Amino acid sequence: MSDPRAASTSSATDGARFRQVLGHFPTGVTVITARAASGPVGLCVGSFASVSLDPPLVMFCAGKSSSSYPSIEAAGHYCVNVLADDQEEIARVFAAKGDDKFSGVGWRPSIATGAPVLQGVLAWIDCTIEAVHEAGDHWIVVGRVLDLE
Repeated sequence: MSDPRAASTSSATDGARFRQVLGHFPTGVTVITARAASGPVGLCVGSFASVSLDPPLVMFCAGKSSSSYPSIEAAGHYCVNVLADDQEEIARVFAAKGDDKFSGVGWRPSIATGAPVLQGVLAWIDCTIEAVHEAGDHWIVVGRVLDLE
């Protein structure tokens, strides 16, 4: 009899199958923003979660290949913008590569960090970066919540 763990390990390492199976798990869509030295920066992520109530911590995952994340990390802060169901176009803009993702997007600076709070979002969470952990081809970014609404 074959070892069932061997079969599950080989199918888990197949990237296409991994995406297909985990794609059945619905997730919210967020845009992570920061006020970088060069101006506002942002990226779209589906991997966002609450971590702790005391102290208040949240996390998101950023791909190591992201061209936007290094500016967010350098800023030392971020704002999680939880998108509404009618903000698909904003998600697409921030998911794409590009320099001026904020063109035509309404936003205001948060009070605590100055990170962009996008117009019309369901909720926003303003944070300072508490820790960054390496995890395969992504970074797990833990933030201490300073303000939210």
